Amino acid sequence: MMYSAVKLSAASLLVLALTGCDFANKKPATVHTVKARQPVVAIALGGGGAKGFAHIGVIKVLESHGIKPQIVTGTSAGSFVGSIYASGKTPFQLQEIALKLEESDLRDLTLNSQGIVLGQKLQDFVNRQVGNVPIEKFPKRFAAIATDLNTGKKVEFIRGNAGQAVRASCSIPNVFVPATIAGKKYVDGGLVSPIPVETAKNMGADIVIAVDISARPQSGKSMNMWGLLDQTINIMGQSSINYELNQADIVIKPTVGHLGVLDLKARNESILAGEQAAQGQIPKIKKILADFARSPQALLPPPKAKF
Repeated sequence: MMYSAVKLSAASLLVLALTGCDFANKKPATVHTVKARQPVVAIALGGGGAKGFAHIGVIKVLESHGIKPQIVTGTSAGSFVGSIYASGKTPFQLQEIALKLEESDLRDLTLNSQGIVLGQKLQDFVNRQVGNVPIEKFPKRFAAIATDLNTGKKVEFIRGNAGQAVRASCSIPNVFVPATIAGKKYVDGGLVSPIPVETAKNMGADIVIAVDISARPQSGKSMNMWGLLDQTINIMGQSSINYELNQADIVIKPTVGHLGVLDLKARNESILAGEQAAQGQIPKIKKILADFARSPQALLPPPKAKF
């Protein structure tokens, strides 16, 4: 019995030894890890006439901190700056364009019962700046927001003639002649989406930075024709502003409410105001980006764009 036990133990040891050799020859199993992705960042630029130069200051500061939006949405003045930025221009090229801009580059007065500005010069100026490249060919995804004059609904131009789309987005009712595209008439996007955050979300953004250059309506203020225009723009879309801003992850609000919508001479002040407002929000933006990198969302595919 003892001999059998010894034989059994020896056999067991031989099996274990052979098994050990087999394990030694096997490669360790490969462990697949999911790498966290970078968030899809969008910037939503609101309307406000010449105060829109503040958008350039915001973009300058964001990019200087390595924050480069992949999606750009714009309403009115925001579509003007946004289209040129999305076409591939650097922040400093944007600033150079702004500083060289003359009122005569955009103003084409006309005698028309629907408005006093035609808008063709605006369209041509934008197309020159973007190199006549259609929106869908821009390096950054872009949408210009306008209002369908017949239905009152929001329209998002994400392809086609960039200058035409911006012209539609900037066509303030009774000031600009409504823009006609494919037989339909369009007016200022501020009527339906003054700061297009929702559009940015629908285009697949994880994080939306909204830039609000609107001014709240002022009561008891005497005004000339252009003051009335300023007040009209301030009133337009007020009911929609809070809805849009509540969907944004960050709201940057440059101090430009005291500037006029046609005050091109204040462009330096507007750009500086944008820089200052953006700089104040950089710590918060960086925290949101860091929180995203640690979140389960960073392990999932980017949001699917609705259009």
